[in-house]
Amino acid sequence: MEDREMHKAVCSDCKQECEVPFKPTEGKPVKCQECFKKGKPQRSFGGNNRSFGGNNRGFGGNNRGFSDRPREMHKATCSDCGKSCEVPFKPTAGKPVRCRDCFQSSKN
Repeated sequence: MEDREMHKAVCSDCKQECEVPFKPTEGKPVKCQECFKKGKPQRSFGGNNRSFGGNNRGFGGNNRGFSDRPREMHKATCSDCGKSCEVPFKPTAGKPVRCRDCFQSSKN
């Protein structure tokens, strides 16, 4: 088994320095192993706090997590039609960016 490269970070919950198996991205919260474990819902398939049902559902309930956050939009120029547009990710130099219309057309 290959050892993962560890990266230094500061836990967004307890503010302690920790190491994580991914490169932290600015603006995104990082949790140390202990805080990550505390925040994880317990897996359960029955009762009132079911992971697959009930009010605190892990899939499709009222607690959506990331999807409730407003997305940061970035200005870009469509690689296909040349129009100015906004995309929900930071464009990377050398990689094509498509506006909504061209993206939808490319999927068909």
